[in-house]
Amino acid sequence: MKKIRILIADDHAILRQGIRKLLEAEPDMEVVEEAVEGMDAVQKANRLLPDVVVMDYSMPGLNGLQATHRIKKIDPHIKVLILTMHEDEEYIVETLREGASGYLLKDATSKDLISAIRAVHRGEAYLSPSVSRKVVDEFLEYRKETPLKTGYERLTDREKEVLKLLADGMAVKEIANLLEVSAKTVDAHKTNLMRKLGIHDRGELIKYAIKRKIIKVDS
Repeated sequence: MKKIRILIADDHAILRQGIRKLLEAEPDMEVVEEAVEGMDAVQKANRLLPDVVVMDYSMPGLNGLQATHRIKKIDPHIKVLILTMHEDEEYIVETLREGASGYLLKDATSKDLISAIRAVHRGEAYLSPSVSRKVVDEFLEYRKETPLKTGYERLTDREKEVLKLLADGMAVKEIANLLEVSAKTVDAHKTNLMRKLGIHDRGELIKYAIKRKIIKVDS
């Protein structure tokens, strides 16, 4: 039997080791390598061409969304299963748009993880049951959107808040402390809002914020 070749990408060693032990107990699965951050995952995917990448969303450097985008450019046949704690539909939809085949919450059972890997390997999409409804709701809302709806109007309230703080000159860590969330969470919001607005760097972000009068400039 040809085994499913799997790359595990997570910056927590305990989680990687636990997933590896679980998967290697399955007769049809083989863990070919582990990656500790996003760019590491991209490089190892490029070298090993695994069948499936089990990818943590929040990692240092490139996050799971960015790494997925690059991996799918390397080889669109590589399936990516996102493993995350984020239930927000914005994360789910953006991740699927970048080419991920599955989205599994970290509170899932080991049986769910194994089923998800087999499903995406077969070419199917897999979503945690608790997030499936969110995706349907987002799709229905998207159908209602008019062509005139701006990228800014598609930002979540938290993304708008992060946008203003970034434009004000605050660093990701400073924003994380202010909002009492992790730096990884702020970085994920930053990535999502910049993608929605078509912005590529802080300079463009500041110009955008000034133009929309999100921040004021002293005359």
